[in-house]
Amino acid sequence: MTRYASHARRHPRHAPLRAQRGFTLIELMIAVAVIAILASIAVPSYQRYVQNARVSDGQAKLMELASRLERCYTVNNTYAGCFDSGEMPATSEEGFYSINFSGPPGATFTLVATGSSSEVKCARLEIDHTGQRDSDNDCW
Repeated sequence: MTRYASHARRHPRHAPLRAQRGFTLIELMIAVAVIAILASIAVPSYQRYVQNARVSDGQAKLMELASRLERCYTVNNTYAGCFDSGEMPATSEEGFYSINFSGPPGATFTLVATGSSSEVKCARLEIDHTGQRDSDNDCW
């Protein structure tokens, strides 16, 4: 046996190459970059989706109160006195909108839902006694 052959057996750097285990730093950085790019696209899209979905909270409460006013009008032939004291202003079920009642006593009504513009797509939703709907970002 030669002097060099015995030396190769003792030192691991001269040993045959083993299968590589784990990831290199470059591979990890590429994976993190891909995840960051996907997140930068997905998060704002999800936030817009949530804001649009919250509009239905205000719409549902407005429709509920408008139908209640119409039932009251059918019985009493006036919108006056349809709400007990303390019922207005109301809050939507999820709490994203505050609803106010306005109009001349008895003859007409307008319900206005006001929400935080950072939490909802439409900061103002409105419905009146004729069923006319209005909003600030075409949300009906």
